[in-house]
Amino acid sequence: MNPDLPFVIGIVLAVLALPALFSALADGRRPRAAAIMAGSACVLVVWAIVSHPGGYRIEDIPEVIVRVVARFL
Repeated sequence: MNPDLPFVIGIVLAVLALPALFSALADGRRPRAAAIMAGSACVLVVWAIVSHPGGYRIEDIPEVIVRVVARFL
């Protein structure tokens, strides 16, 4: 499997975990869902980086996202 897809899914999960984290902290609740999402995001991103030969550079991230979205469209 191409490691680009888990990399993009991990980035999306990390972005979605931030509002959940802030919402839980503002309401005085434990951020369980945010922690699960952030943990899953970290696992996916690390797995993709290790699986991709040479890893990913910061400059490559927009191209990887566009490539994954284009593959599904």
